[in-house]
Amino acid sequence: MKYKVTLNGKTYEVEVEQGKAVLLDEYEALAPALAAAPAAAPAPAAAPAAAPAAPAAPVNLAAGETVSAPMPGNIIRVDVKQGDVVKAGQILIILEAMKMENEIVAPKDGTVAQVVTSKGSVVDTGSPLVVIA
Repeated sequence: MKYKVTLNGKTYEVEVEQGKAVLLDEYEALAPALAAAPAAAPAPAAAPAAAPAAPAAPVNLAAGETVSAPMPGNIIRVDVKQGDVVKAGQILIILEAMKMENEIVAPKDGTVAQVVTSKGSVVDTGSPLVVIA
């Protein structure tokens, strides 16, 4: 059987047979960006509205230390909100991945500057979750 697996921005095409696996091809995962571009072209008014919203998050992310998702999964609980004071090791978010609940904890003492995600969101590895100042 042949599979395409995307991991850390790269897509791997793999053929798996009983007892062995062979890498057929490896390339940058650009298909989602290309699919989004034609959808934005018919609605030129929507594209400028979406563009300012995306850069706003990275500007706020620089305000402190970003806590990122260690793996892809679903956010099933957010235990903090903006302005909360947190201690190192305190649970910030519960991330469900592969039917397991993973506790995402604060790496340091501080104040929550921004909560980037919300309950029910689907995140990828490295997605920003919370910013601690």
